[in-house]
Amino acid sequence: MTDSTPDSLIPYDDIVQDALRGVVSRVLSRIQADGGLPGGHHFYIAFRTRAPGVSIPAHLKERYPDEMTIVIQHRYWDLVVADDHFSIGLSFNQMPATLVIPYDAIVGFVDPAVNFALQFAPKDGETPPDQPPEPEAPPPAPESDSGESGSNVVTLDRFRRK
Repeated sequence: MTDSTPDSLIPYDDIVQDALRGVVSRVLSRIQADGGLPGGHHFYIAFRTRAPGVSIPAHLKERYPDEMTIVIQHRYWDLVVADDHFSIGLSFNQMPATLVIPYDAIVGFVDPAVNFALQFAPKDGETPPDQPPEPEAPPPAPESDSGESGSNVVTLDRFRRK
């Protein structure tokens, strides 16, 4: 029996990420249909500002050249949910702005009222702006001569359900 997992010819990770982005779309559609957020629900949505299809004012793109997080809570207007994006009116330093955000640009969605969070891998092989690319495999830990075993930390984030 081998310890290696065969490479899949089915892009499961991409399929799961797209399905989870669909959760964001469905939640926003419900908020749009209901005319507002129920109870204490509010959302933090992080997205890549230079992703294809993103439309934000130039001053926001200058201030947030890679990634931006918006809060949908009390003051928003004109929420329009489409199949591949949503648009929303928000105020930044008392200046109104309309943002268009494709679901593919979203890297995080949080509803702190119920401790619900989704994190997304960047689309099309992009690397998040604040993280270096992951190495293929960590180097082996050196053997310890003192009789104590060396620490060998393995990150399982790649395999966690999100």
